Amino acid sequence: MIALIGLLIGVLLGLILNINIPQSLSPYLSVAILACLDSVFGAVRATLSNNFKADIFISGFFGNAALAAVLAYLGDKLGIPIYIAAVIVFGGRIFDNFAVVRRLLIERLKSRNRGD
Repeated sequence: MIALIGLLIGVLLGLILNINIPQSLSPYLSVAILACLDSVFGAVRATLSNNFKADIFISGFFGNAALAAVLAYLGDKLGIPIYIAAVIVFGGRIFDNFAVVRRLLIERLKSRNRGD
């Protein structure tokens, strides 16, 4: 629930504040956003599975974002698009977590309809 509230606050702040990101920083920011979304979907999955831990979420949220940004920066300096690997990994994990969340929600809905 904390993750969802944080996501909503972030989206609202993004809509209200007019922040311009330089185009040169957009690869770093895009990878960091994917890393954060991966953490949020992981938190939703953990919450539905009844094993959410706030410290794991917070460390993963900021740790993943920082690691992804550093990898993108290193790749940029080396002339190798390393950020593509992060995009693939985080994108895959987001879809995996979404699939699990969807299944858990469907199972909960079915159990409620059966009266369990």
